[in-house]
Amino acid sequence: MKKFLFLLLFLPGLAHAQLADNFSDGNFTANPTWTGDAASFQVNAQVLQSNGPAVTTTQVALSTPCQATIGTVWEFWANLRVVTTSGNYADVWLIASQADLRATSNSGYFVRLGGTGGKVSLFRKDSTRTAVAVIDGALNSLSTTNNLVRVRVTRTTANQWTLERDLTGGRAFVAEAAQPLDATYQRSVAVGVFLNYSSTNNRNFYFDDFVVTDATAPLLARAVPTDARQVDVVFNEAVAAASAGLPANYRLQSGAVPVSAQLSATNPAVVRLAFAADFAAQDVLQARNVADLYGNVAAGPLTAAFTSLPAAPAFGDLIISEIFADETPQIGLPLSEYLEIHNRSTTKTLSLRGVRLGKTSSTTFAAFADTAKLLPGQYAIVCGSTRISQFTQYGKVYGPTNFPSLNNGGDQLILRGRDGRTLFEVAYSDTWYRDAVKKDGGWSLEMIDTNNFCAGASNWTASTNASGGTPGRANSVRAANADALAPSLLRAIALNATTVRAYFSEKLDSAAAATVGRYALATPGPAITRAAPVGPDFRQVDLTLATALLPSRPSVLTVQTATDCVGNASGVLQPATFALPEKAVSGDVVINELLFNPRVSAVRFVEIINRSNKFIDLQGWQIGSVKPDGTASTTVLSTGPLVLAPGQLLAFSSSLAIITTQYPTSSDAANLVQTASLPTFADVGTAFLADGKGFEIDRFVYSKALHLSLLVTQDGVSLERIRTNGPTLGSNFHSAASAAGYATPGRPNSQAQDEAGGDQELTIMPEVFTPDDDGQQDFATLNYHLDAPGYAASVTVYDALGRLTRRLTRNETLPTNGFIQWDGTDEKGHKAAVGYYILLVELFRPTSGEKREYKKTVVLGARF
Repeated sequence: MKKFLFLLLFLPGLAHAQLADNFSDGNFTANPTWTGDAASFQVNAQVLQSNGPAVTTTQVALSTPCQATIGTVWEFWANLRVVTTSGNYADVWLIASQADLRATSNSGYFVRLGGTGGKVSLFRKDSTRTAVAVIDGALNSLSTTNNLVRVRVTRTTANQWTLERDLTGGRAFVAEAAQPLDATYQRSVAVGVFLNYSSTNNRNFYFDDFVVTDATAPLLARAVPTDARQVDVVFNEAVAAASAGLPANYRLQSGAVPVSAQLSATNPAVVRLAFAADFAAQDVLQARNVADLYGNVAAGPLTAAFTSLPAAPAFGDLIISEIFADETPQIGLPLSEYLEIHNRSTTKTLSLRGVRLGKTSSTTFAAFADTAKLLPGQYAIVCGSTRISQFTQYGKVYGPTNFPSLNNGGDQLILRGRDGRTLFEVAYSDTWYRDAVKKDGGWSLEMIDTNNFCAGASNWTASTNASGGTPGRANSVRAANADALAPSLLRAIALNATTVRAYFSEKLDSAAAATVGRYALATPGPAITRAAPVGPDFRQVDLTLATALLPSRPSVLTVQTATDCVGNASGVLQPATFALPEKAVSGDVVINELLFNPRVSAVRFVEIINRSNKFIDLQGWQIGSVKPDGTASTTVLSTGPLVLAPGQLLAFSSSLAIITTQYPTSSDAANLVQTASLPTFADVGTAFLADGKGFEIDRFVYSKALHLSLLVTQDGVSLERIRTNGPTLGSNFHSAASAAGYATPGRPNSQAQDEAGGDQELTIMPEVFTPDDDGQQDFATLNYHLDAPGYAASVTVYDALGRLTRRLTRNETLPTNGFIQWDGTDEKGHKAAVGYYILLVELFRPTSGEKREYKKTVVLGARF
């Protein structure tokens, strides 16, 4: 028998044997090494013999490493000198997941010799479960007290099993009829023997001539992508690292070769390939010259087709293309809010796993399920989790929990990737409908050109579909609407002594915007050390300075170029002047114009002006209103940085669109700021201005009586400050001129007057005035410059015949410099007649008893 096996080992079919042991060396501890219950076995006459404890129900095992699993032949000889029963049998493991064959969690395949029925059978064991027969052998094959058998088991590369045995111990094999398919286990660590016996049979099991042969080349089972550029190549058996780890042995159908090939440390049948570019949606992998562990080479090419995995979306891949924020009145769509998302890629399937949808005003986000995906070019509807059934008729629908409530008037929506990066952002407004009827509800907002996804109002409009929208499909308003304009620099603000924020007209390419060399401060100015684009819309860039700025010291920011998010690049941009803001004190910033009684369907506004030499940050400042009953309400003017330069004015309103419509020629959009709301100003009340800490900066006690009494209506007419540096008193305000449209939001006041010049004690300006509210000499001012404080004054107007026309002041204490105005009306509020008038000025100093009296002439005229 030993000579026969020795010759077999030199046959060509056995040249690739992974294991061959006939124990001719007299041991089982080397060539190969068997481990386990070594004390329970011995080699006797060049045969492996059991030698365990003489105890009933003893179990012993011995194994040796072997990774052969498929395209393999296993052979062994055995002699069981026992009457086989359920308590006396031997299991010869062909494929085992663990070297310890007695472990209850062991998995794989084994041949059972004996047991109930005295069979030679092939079993499969699934971890802790009871083994099941794969090939159930013939009854009573092993039924004597001296059972001699040689077994051969073959598993093809197609996972078909054959069990053969020769009950004489020779090689005249007889096959069992069944040849089943079973591909459950593809990996192995060991082969070996497991014995279960009674006390009298402890030395009655004999084994010899173990041979495991793999003469088949490996096959490519499948290719499994793990991301957009990596794929796991799975072979049907373990492969050799030397050949499997060569990138040149693989390629895609496009000809691309991987940049790396790494054999798995946990599964030697798997090789991970990494490529330099994303896979196509459908791809084919080719493998050549890959060898198994036994030298069998697959010349190839072996091929495996695969579908690329859904890729995590990059910026601009996944967008919101439709917004249905106001569902009533119903036009045709369901009465539920929805958003439409769109995969802009024509080649990539996008995985929505971990993608989050929300509003920048909230910390709660809706997360898509791990299985959510969008095919190239596909649209999907996103709605509340309880509203999915309302939209299934339109196409793919996702209903994540925490779907954000959409504000009818406008909101800022954002999509973030699972790594937190911004994928898409839009700050929509109901002005984007461009249609007063559709703005009232029932119609969706649709993106016009999805290739211009960074644009705002210019690329959105109301749906034209008769149902009110196009959920789940291409938009009804789709058209080419490319962005051909490069970004401009709007302004710059010093957030603190070493940080300057630059504001741009549109969304920037965040990577390009982070280039420090694009920015500089005009000499002499500190160097810029860092540029950090500000998400989520990237319209701002925070610049870090090497040295600190000085308060209210103007600096100039220059930008060499700016690139928007679709790639339009500018040249050198218009520079922006800024300075580090200072704290304001009372009177630095004052109310410059107030519209408290707007026209029907119009809105109020408040205009302020910085009359100091400081740069002042209005962040957190409030405008307030106190009614005669003492109740007050306030509105924050700006939640973010908003710096007011010396001499600069800004007007605040809840609707800039209405303001510019009401005052098209007398407003300046560059100096208008939108607020969420403004306080309600009664016809009589107090307007006040407070800083971010609530400290009062200015207060204006106003009433409708301050308006020119000759006005036909006061609706839509503002009160304007006459002199910037004058007090915030009713006497320093006048109705805006009719020629200026009755209000000048964001522009210099129509009734503004320069300070009186010269050294004269009393002057009249102008000497001829025409109170017709046309903005030209609408009132006369008595300017005074007194030689000392403490004077009280009475100013009375008389006509040319000496008749009392109007008392302007009566025993009113005056500052040393100021003015008193006459609007041309008499004591009853009627317009005085055209002609000459005398202003009698009586000054009295109570401390000294000194009296002075002056007469000034003025002409009240009329235009013809």
